Amino acid sequence: MLTQEQRKKLADRLKQPLRIGSKTISSRLVLAPLAGLNHQAMRESIAAFPGAGLLFTGMLSARAVPTENPRKSHAFSWNDRELPTLVGQLFGNEPEQMAVAARRLESEGFFGADINMGCSVAAIAKKKCGAGLLRHPELACEIVSAVRSAVTFPLMVKLRSGWLDDPAALENTIRLAQAFESAGVDAVTFHPRFSPDRRTRPPQLEHLKLFRQALKIPVFGNGNLCTAADCLHMLEKTGCDGLALGRMAIARPWLFHSLLNAEDEFENALGRLHDSATAYLNRLFELWEPGVARKYYKKFALYLSANFSSGSRMYGRLTKGENLDELQAALESAFAENASGLTRRPNMLMFSM
Repeated sequence: MLTQEQRKKLADRLKQPLRIGSKTISSRLVLAPLAGLNHQAMRESIAAFPGAGLLFTGMLSARAVPTENPRKSHAFSWNDRELPTLVGQLFGNEPEQMAVAARRLESEGFFGADINMGCSVAAIAKKKCGAGLLRHPELACEIVSAVRSAVTFPLMVKLRSGWLDDPAALENTIRLAQAFESAGVDAVTFHPRFSPDRRTRPPQLEHLKLFRQALKIPVFGNGNLCTAADCLHMLEKTGCDGLALGRMAIARPWLFHSLLNAEDEFENALGRLHDSATAYLNRLFELWEPGVARKYYKKFALYLSANFSSGSRMYGRLTKGENLDELQAALESAFAENASGLTRRPNMLMFSM
C-alpha cells in the first residue's frame, strides 16, 4: 500500500498532459481498449468519476461501421459529451475497409481511431484480426498505412508481446511497432503478454520496458493494474508514458478519479460500488431493450463480484433476475449479504472468466 507521498507522486505524474498526434489529452491515464465491455453505458459509468484522458469504445467491426446506425447499434453508440476524448476501436483484416471505417469515425467527431492487434480470442484472431495480425506483419502494415492515409486525427494501435511465447516474437513485434511509427501511428497501447497467455500469467514488465525504449511515440502500459501501487510500479519499472486501465476500471469505475487525486482507491469503496452499479443497471435499461440490457449487466456482474471475497456467491445472487425490478432487488440483497466481504485486491480468477 502506498504512502500519501507516493500517491501524490503518482498523481502528479499521471496529471501531466500528453500530446498524441495533433491533439493533447489532459491525463496519462486512459481506459484500455476492451472487447464487449466498453459500450456507452459502461463509459458513462466511468465518466461519472472524471479523470480518464481517453475512453475507448468496444471492438467495432470495420465491415459494419461505415453503415452502422448509432441510434440502433449497441456497440457503435455514444453521447456527444464524450466525443472529444472518445477513440473508436476497430478490428478487421482489409486495409481499404479499415480506412473507410476510420473516416466514418473522424466524420462523427471522435478523438481518434485505434486498430486492435491485441485481442487473442480465437474467433477474432483466426480471421487475421486482433492479435492474429501479429502473424501477418505485411498485412498489418498495409492496414496501418491505409488508415493513416485516410484520416488526419490521431491513430493508435494496441499490441501484445507477440503471437507465440518466444523471444523472437517479441523482437518481431517491436520491429512491427517501429514500422507503424514510421507510417504515422501516434501512440501505442502495449499489453506485455504473449497471445497464448491471455491473462493467465503476470504481465512481463521487461517486455514493456524494451518496447518503450524502441519507440519515440507515446506508449501506454496495460495489464493487471489493480491498485495505485501497481500503477506506480509499472511506470517506474518500464518508463512508459501512460497507463491503460482495463478490467479494473470496469470493477471500480472511480479508479481514474482516485488515482489522479492521490486518494486511497479503497476508501468508500462499498458505497461507490453500490451507487455506480445501481446507476449502471438503470442506464442499461434506458438505453437498450431488456434482453440486451440483461446480457450486459450479467457480464458486468462478474467484475463487480470480483471485489468481494465471496465473489462466486455474490455473482450468483446478483444475476437472479430477468427484468429491471428483479435485478435491482437482487443487487440490494447481494450488497446487504456481502457488505463485510470487500477486498482491497480483486479476485483475478473472475477477471479471466
